[in-house]
Amino acid sequence: MNKRIKNVDNLDFSGKKALIRVDFNVPLDEHLNVTDGTRISAAIPTIKKILNDGGSAILMSHLGRPKDGPTDKYSLKHIVMDLQKLAGTSVKFAPDCIGQEAVQLAESLKPGEILLLENLRFYKEEEKGDDEFAKKLAALGDVYVNDAFGTAHRAHASTAVIAKFFDTKVSGYLLQSELENADKVMENPERPYTAIMGGAKITDKILIIERLLDKVDNMIIGGGMSYTFAKAQGGSIGDSLCEMDKLDYVLELMEKAKSKGVNLILPVDTVISKAFANDAEQGMAQSGEIPDGWMGLDIGPETRKLFADVIKNSKTVLWNGPMGVFEMSSFVHGTVAIAEAVAEATEDGAFSLIGGGDSAAAVNKFGFTDKVSYVSTGGGALLEHMEGKVLPGVAALEP
Repeated sequence: MNKRIKNVDNLDFSGKKALIRVDFNVPLDEHLNVTDGTRISAAIPTIKKILNDGGSAILMSHLGRPKDGPTDKYSLKHIVMDLQKLAGTSVKFAPDCIGQEAVQLAESLKPGEILLLENLRFYKEEEKGDDEFAKKLAALGDVYVNDAFGTAHRAHASTAVIAKFFDTKVSGYLLQSELENADKVMENPERPYTAIMGGAKITDKILIIERLLDKVDNMIIGGGMSYTFAKAQGGSIGDSLCEMDKLDYVLELMEKAKSKGVNLILPVDTVISKAFANDAEQGMAQSGEIPDGWMGLDIGPETRKLFADVIKNSKTVLWNGPMGVFEMSSFVHGTVAIAEAVAEATEDGAFSLIGGGDSAAAVNKFGFTDKVSYVSTGGGALLEHMEGKVLPGVAALEP
């Protein structure tokens, strides 16, 4: 956690209008109902602190990736009901995030009231980090609060540029706890320390894997990226995912782990399928022995036990990326086995951090959220922070 940054506890919001950048980029179904409100819940403590002080809250967020200005399916009006339920009070909605109506609604906001602005990304200026756009947003509030960890790695108007228009700028509780929990696994982890890396591509994880090799005792590799390791060692992987341009790199990585005394643990067996489909013909193969015409889509039972044993003997666990195609019921078992092992380690006193994105989705989906130490709301932001990069949204809060 950046020691120079103030948080909401350092401030009395009485009579103040707090302009809060939240991350309400939540999934909606085809009827535009919120299917997972985790990110909304995560912002509630900060909002309540401000309202309880006698301040009012003006919330701004993006939703999805609208390409051509205002689009109904990306309107934040669809989340108002969920927000009201979670906040326990009514929420006013501004049909635009800047302009006359937004200004009037903000001006007339009374202490204890909440105003939600329309999707910031209906304006191209948001992602461009436009000064004028940031200035118009800033005019709506007296103090600026950033509680959107999920977008802290983007230098957007509402996350990084806007802060310069405020004398008083603080972090919300979520942003603060995200940084503190990330630092727990990067600065003084209790040992043994195990990192579990999954997901499709090594390319996305190169920097974090390199950094973790200096920190961890064990590194477990699963998911789609494990087939590149199998191929690099001369194995056959059939039609499995493989990054052909990373074969040499993977061998170097294995050497590097060895020289640093890190126990790099790869799958020993794999669940294979004739096609990328839930109901295709399935089978089992040893790692590096996948026949032509088959593809690996999950770690096998021997691997699940091997990985689980290492995890259960750890005192610090970082998990980023699923073990297989957990969205399909046939290939869910590897990821569930890892979630169970992480939960068991946590119960035995380990600190476990689940790193955003698909890992967080899996932990939520299978009901393990309360059985691990911390589930991050920001995939990309968490990785960049752990890679040692400066997050623009955090740097902007420095005095």
